[in-house]
Amino acid sequence: MIMIESVLGNSVDPVWAGRLSDAEIDLVEIDQWEAQKSRFRKTTAKGAQVAVSLDRHTHLCDGDILLWNEQTRAALVARIELRDVMVVHLDELTTEAPDLAMRTCVELGHAMGNQHWPALVKGTCVYVPLTVDRKVMASVMKTHRFEGIRFEFVSGREVVPYLAPHESRRLFGGAEGPVHSHAHESHVHDAAEAGQVNGHSPAHVHAHPTPAPHQRISPVTAGSARDHRK
Repeated sequence: MIMIESVLGNSVDPVWAGRLSDAEIDLVEIDQWEAQKSRFRKTTAKGAQVAVSLDRHTHLCDGDILLWNEQTRAALVARIELRDVMVVHLDELTTEAPDLAMRTCVELGHAMGNQHWPALVKGTCVYVPLTVDRKVMASVMKTHRFEGIRFEFVSGREVVPYLAPHESRRLFGGAEGPVHSHAHESHVHDAAEAGQVNGHSPAHVHAHPTPAPHQRISPVTAGSARDHRK
């Protein structure tokens, strides 16, 4: 059993990206629900038994380096499978029809609040990680027939490059639990807020609280452990 108590770095860091380019890599593959845990056991892609025991409130991120052997050029890396995301585009809501834009944003926020969908607003897009089957989410959106907006489903990995680290943690960390095949019953749980479209956030969807974000630190030298992220 391999015990992991700290994280050495991340594959996106330039130094680690260079080291891993010719390294033998084994993967600890977990979903984003498991990634919210600081303690769990897992079998790696190559069959090794791993026990992860990090400080409380410290969670793994995709690409985290868990082990590194300089002599054998071997690494153990965390691979987190991000779920798909529904992207709601609000760019077609124009200032020429402010009443329509405001009404649509309020109705969208109300509908998402009813379904308890965690969401992130950036620019003129609303990002919603799949917490139910995409057919259910599409059905909800089509039922409301929102005017002036369009939506699509994309891979979580396609969205991540456009998000800041804290936004990524907020978006995917807020999608609690496995994807269910049913939607929540329609009743208001949290009030959804709405904003203006012209130069301001188009809509702010109130979601369930997400785990406290941690901060990534600078790359470390090979073989040394970095501080735990708070």
